[in-house]
Amino acid sequence: MHMADALVSPAVGGTMWAVSAGAVAYSSSRLRAEVDDRRVPLMGVMGAFLFAAQMINFSIPGTGSSGHLGGGILLAILLGPHAALLAITGVLIVQALFFADGGLLALGCNIFNMGVIPAFLVYPLLYKRLAGQDPGGTRLTFAIVVSALVTLQLGPFAVVLETLFSGLSALPFTTFLLMMQPVHLAIGLVEGVVTAAVISFVYLARPELMHVARRTAAAMVFPMRNLLIAFVCAAVLTGGVVSLVASKDPDGLEWAITRVTGTAELTSPDTKLHMLLAAIQEKVAFLPDYAFKKPVASEQSASARAENRGTSLAGIVGVGITLVLLIVAGALLKRGRASL
Repeated sequence: MHMADALVSPAVGGTMWAVSAGAVAYSSSRLRAEVDDRRVPLMGVMGAFLFAAQMINFSIPGTGSSGHLGGGILLAILLGPHAALLAITGVLIVQALFFADGGLLALGCNIFNMGVIPAFLVYPLLYKRLAGQDPGGTRLTFAIVVSALVTLQLGPFAVVLETLFSGLSALPFTTFLLMMQPVHLAIGLVEGVVTAAVISFVYLARPELMHVARRTAAAMVFPMRNLLIAFVCAAVLTGGVVSLVASKDPDGLEWAITRVTGTAELTSPDTKLHMLLAAIQEKVAFLPDYAFKKPVASEQSASARAENRGTSLAGIVGVGITLVLLIVAGALLKRGRASL
């Protein structure tokens, strides 16, 4: 569901940048007052795990499309909404800058659709009400699945609205909406099941962690080293190995665009801002589309083995960059609190 710049006008892109930047600034200020030594590595590890998980596209039977985890509800449950938004923002920045996954102009839209909506709308207004004060068992699973379904309806709806208000593409509102919502309903169901499985594992391994986001327990004083190591290993394995068997079908957004327009690749307008950001992304992204850069003449002759090496390297490097970025960001927030 990563939007490309071809869908977003400078006005809409700039507005969503401002909205998302405001949400990130607010979250940072809240975390600066409450961040602790254990929350910092957890935020980094879960962000790295999400980066790897988003590389795994799973096929949606009968559609020819695929989807991947958004991760917003997962991180909000484990980290709380403020740390979750910062972690998702870090993942999206790494994806856009170094792997050309999602546009730079559309980055504010992507942060809002995949971060702000689950962390600040679905998590507090739906998940917490459904889960109650002591979630567990069937009730916890139900709350997670419903929250994932709602998130994967609100996010795509926001994509359709942002595209409509941008007015750059020939995507009729009603037709685009009717293509986007059903396929993301299926993606949301898979995300809900996977998220419930991950949360259940954490609940069994470290049940105290479920209380962190709810803020009904004391500060984290229990050891989490083994859990952190497990998620780091899972992230490296997922990004470096499991990503090789990810579905090659277009994701839900690309599939919907193809069904409406006949092509998944929309041409970006020739505005100065679009061209500038495209040039920046082309220079900075050293593994575009999670693969090695190839000269045009050799694209057809590139071997599958070389492509696999590029994907594995992208997964491992992306996990490492995300982990370091988020740990540094958390450390800076903690340092900022100490200086107050």
